[in-house]
Amino acid sequence: MPMSMQEIEKTLATLRLHGMRATLETRVIQANQGEDSFLEVFSCLLQDEMDFRLSRLIERRFKASGLDERKMLTEFDWSFNPRLPKKDIFELVTIKFIHNGEDALLIGSPGTGKSHIAKTVAHAATQACHQVVYREAHTFFEDIFEATQTGKKKKITKLFSEADLLIIDDLFLRKRVPEDAADDLLDIILNRYSKRKSTLITSNRPVENWGKLLKDNAASSAILDRLLHRGHMLKFEGKSYRLKEAAEKLALGKKKE
Repeated sequence: MPMSMQEIEKTLATLRLHGMRATLETRVIQANQGEDSFLEVFSCLLQDEMDFRLSRLIERRFKASGLDERKMLTEFDWSFNPRLPKKDIFELVTIKFIHNGEDALLIGSPGTGKSHIAKTVAHAATQACHQVVYREAHTFFEDIFEATQTGKKKKITKLFSEADLLIIDDLFLRKRVPEDAADDLLDIILNRYSKRKSTLITSNRPVENWGKLLKDNAASSAILDRLLHRGHMLKFEGKSYRLKEAAEKLALGKKKE
């Protein structure tokens, strides 16, 4: 005896076929029209389930990444700083470098768009179902410190070492870094290098100063050696977007007065 619609929906829910359940009524109407064969309608139902699961996976990837916003290139003001390495930026956002196990360093003045591009790359990677970990530099070191204090350093090291893409944003924005910063960063980079996992770091500090900032020239050299061996260094030069926006807000406020 065939099941009723209600029983079918209940069965689909029990089997966790939520995508098929969501479109079942539509597909039944499609089948009743008689223009498509059973196999065609059934294949549509299967595709509905696959699409549903993919969208859920993408959303989980985004939530787990640590991103707080979905940045895109359509929001980027290319005309403000014409000296930016546009071609290299576009290539980076294609996320081919992740498939190739390569790294990227985005170096330049504050406010020139490094974080925007880093978040755009991260968003693109989550859309492709990659496991992404995004951290601002101070949060990155805070996470390691907290994990060390609570006996969970092995777990956080595994997360930072094995994600398909690790992004450390604004490294050395704060001049003072934790005492163990050099060792902790070196451990993560070495692990990722050996596993051919991609790392993207943004910083407004020239790479020549990293040794001084980390208080360890040897560790800094080893970190940069690994990052640049299979890496891309993009230099961001020009004026600050943030100062531009601040000036526009100030001018708007004066007009209202």
